[in-house]
Amino acid sequence: MKLPDLIGQRFGRLTVIKRVERDKWGHHRWLCRCDCGKEKIVLGSSLKSGHTKSCGCLRKEIILKVNTKHGHCKNRKISQIHRIWDGMIQRCTNPKNKAYKDYGGRGITVCERWLNSFPNFLEDMGERPDGLTLERRNNDKGYHKKNCYWATRKQQQRNKRNNRLIEYNGKIQCMAAWAEETGIPGSVIWKRLKRGWSIEKALTTLVRKHKRRRR
Repeated sequence: MKLPDLIGQRFGRLTVIKRVERDKWGHHRWLCRCDCGKEKIVLGSSLKSGHTKSCGCLRKEIILKVNTKHGHCKNRKISQIHRIWDGMIQRCTNPKNKAYKDYGGRGITVCERWLNSFPNFLEDMGERPDGLTLERRNNDKGYHKKNCYWATRKQQQRNKRNNRLIEYNGKIQCMAAWAEETGIPGSVIWKRLKRGWSIEKALTTLVRKHKRRRR
């Protein structure tokens, strides 16, 4: 099948200059020049489907316009909450994002209401309180209103997937939270469980204070 010649054709803001080598999967790629002057290599399928219409400047202008309208742009700089929203989207949808393997790569998604609408995200979550970050209540579920909240760094650290969660009396917490609640050092709780103690015994047995011997 003969490859269509796209040289000279326009797709959005892009004008095709020449064909370049295929990518590692054998997909056809084209060098394009954007109306802003920048050059970009784009898959032929992305050009023809309309998925890629510029070097990236069009998306930036749209984001800038949306943020200006909703008061989240100052001196042409995007607000922190918008960066948080965009970071959430990138982690879950962009395989090139360094965090993708821990999010989109393992099935974490963004709800339809938030995926293409920063205003919807802002309406549901409200302004970000100073010092807080976006966190999910259940790390195995995606980003949506019921599963997200603004968390402190301490809360975020305790909600990591690699934290060991302990259930006792109907409450589930990480070891650090149990240590804080019981007054028993986390290292002591961990050692007790490792020795085979029951959870109840490990969390309720007080630590003996060793008296120093007088010399």
